[in-house]
Amino acid sequence: MMSGMRKELVQLMAHYGHVGFTFVASIFIGLGGGIYLDQKVFDGRTAPWFTFIGLAFGIAAGFKTLLDVLWKNQPKDKDDKTDD
Repeated sequence: MMSGMRKELVQLMAHYGHVGFTFVASIFIGLGGGIYLDQKVFDGRTAPWFTFIGLAFGIAAGFKTLLDVLWKNQPKDKDDKTDD
């Protein structure tokens, strides 16, 4: 049986590992989609534009996920300060 501190540490590591994996995966999915469009759909005629666009969308999706996690875990002190 795990102690409370160790269990909390494992949960934090899992949480931040999930954030990191999601960030990197979204970038690679966007980049892969852009390369696929450039090479397979348009036969290289549009290269490297869809690659850059896919990369930009992947980076944006990664940051959106990161900011969602940060805002979700933000302490709710604002409500306490307005009551004073």
